[in-house]
Amino acid sequence: MAATRALRYGTNPHQKQARLVMEHGRLPFEALNGDPGYINVLDALGAWQLVRELKASLNQPAAASFKHVSPAGAAIGRPLSTLDKRMLLLDDAIDPNPLSCALLRARGADPVSSFGDFIALSDVVDPETASLLVREVSDGIIAPGYEPEALEILKGKRKGSYLIMQIDPNYTPPTIERRELFGVILEQERNAARIDAGTLGRPVTQNQELPPEAVEDAIVALIALKYTQSNSIAFAWSGQAIGIGAGQQSRIHCTRIAADKAETWLLRRHPLLAGADFAPGLSRTAKYNAIDMCIRYDQLTEPERALLPESFQGPVPTLTAEKRRSWIREHSGIVYASDAFIPFRDNIDRAAAVGARYVVQPGGSTRDQDVIAAADEYGMAMFFTGLRLFTH
Repeated sequence: MAATRALRYGTNPHQKQARLVMEHGRLPFEALNGDPGYINVLDALGAWQLVRELKASLNQPAAASFKHVSPAGAAIGRPLSTLDKRMLLLDDAIDPNPLSCALLRARGADPVSSFGDFIALSDVVDPETASLLVREVSDGIIAPGYEPEALEILKGKRKGSYLIMQIDPNYTPPTIERRELFGVILEQERNAARIDAGTLGRPVTQNQELPPEAVEDAIVALIALKYTQSNSIAFAWSGQAIGIGAGQQSRIHCTRIAADKAETWLLRRHPLLAGADFAPGLSRTAKYNAIDMCIRYDQLTEPERALLPESFQGPVPTLTAEKRRSWIREHSGIVYASDAFIPFRDNIDRAAAVGARYVVQPGGSTRDQDVIAAADEYGMAMFFTGLRLFTH
């Protein structure tokens, strides 16, 4: 007997007829608070699969911030440094637990894009993690469970309408998945490829180094790509994705978008910005937007520049082009991952400018040797996985 549940609406509010259907058995999740819509469910299920696989592969708590069926950020629960805390607008005295660290890293990867996101957490949500989440502008959360106090904290978010979903962590979907498009039903084998250290394949460059930290970062990047609309590129460092480029027709455009986001993440760590003295009463969202504008100060219009002094006490902390380049050059060891083969060396050139040291891609292009040669020029270590990770 089929299980059904009405949804608030479909992809758009005028698509009133919308529901969930489970042909056999019960739905593997329930809404403990709030009323889900169609996109909420798409984001929730995509994000949950991502964090479940990160936890299974790396045995650490994991978090993802999803927006429009692709991750804005994904991370495991590595501890936060003092600089991390300042960049994330967190008090130095706070010592977050591993699940909270994963949440802060995932949502802090690209806070401008994460505005109004859907959060997934791999573990039962505790009160500390819930208290950190209620400060953010978010549409919902999915997790395998909630401690009673954490549930009450989250229920108070968005005037009591915050969407809180609980999923059965033991649920395994069928091998064959179906999708209907324009009246046509498509079927395929679900992408159950496991991503772990063995997935990274074989080195193809002169530099064949891949330290343990980079292995973890490569796994984070590849699992994030598995649930990112293709074409897609991810940069990862310190146990988290720091720049994701999704859904572009050209791979170089994905690389440019991801690289721009990765550079923004790195520049947010600059002492001038991580230690910025904000005006009293400024919201977290306004602080993140102000920092983003400071990074792009030389690209702003005069009216935009005129607004910035309202956000800070004292001078506006701007970065010149040379200061940006100098700070980015201080970073290295970043992983650059692609969901399909890299067709031209321009992708490698752009990745190198961010400080990418390790490249993980399926390989298989007719220009593989050109791409490998470009990586050798920069001293990068490149690995061919042989595994394409398209998502559509």
